[in-house]
Amino acid sequence: MITVASWNVLHRVHAENWGSDIAARWPDETARIAAVTDWLAARPEQVIALQEVSGDQLASLRSTLPGRDIHALRYPRVPHPRSGASPLRDRTEHLVLLIDGSGREVAAESFDNDPGNGALAVETAGMVFLATHVTGDLRRTRQLARLAELAAPGRATVLLGDFNIDRDTVASALGADFTIAELPADSVPTRPRTSGTKSQFIDHVVVRGATVRHAEVLAVGGLSDHNFVSATITG
Repeated sequence: MITVASWNVLHRVHAENWGSDIAARWPDETARIAAVTDWLAARPEQVIALQEVSGDQLASLRSTLPGRDIHALRYPRVPHPRSGASPLRDRTEHLVLLIDGSGREVAAESFDNDPGNGALAVETAGMVFLATHVTGDLRRTRQLARLAELAAPGRATVLLGDFNIDRDTVASALGADFTIAELPADSVPTRPRTSGTKSQFIDHVVVRGATVRHAEVLAVGGLSDHNFVSATITG
């Protein structure tokens, strides 16, 4: 049995460019970064996938969580503020896996049709854990096909990430070999919204050759525009 989680922590430049209320709620990005790191330091999950990790946030994780094996994919695209200057010292964006123990990286790539999203896979505890952030438009079709290819054949694989689309669409794209965790009917959204028709459940735990025993969404109290998805997996 192993516990896993996924969380889009919201890159500050994206927050400001898209007018997220998180930026207004946290005018001091250094304070928010420290709060995100503190939240993660307190979490018991053995494997945690993070999306939209800024260079500043990654530095905070590395300095504060020396006991975690931290793997990161740096995207070629660097988010650029549409107006004004960014409070970040390092605006680079990363996909991250936090491992309790040690892991061996087996894949790390940006998607060929989007240099700001991608996949990062690490082997640990006899399973492959793949963190991903999928683009929120039709480019997802090729990206989901690539994720299915990266899932290690013959090995239990767990995909964790922001898929930017509802559960049924992901299930249809990945195929019958994959199972997507079902969240409780009364679950808080993984990506709360006050407008628009897009699904509020776009962050998923997906397994192949393994079983999800329990999954839940934890509200993060305004640290990000996404909530924290946690699950228990057995191989």
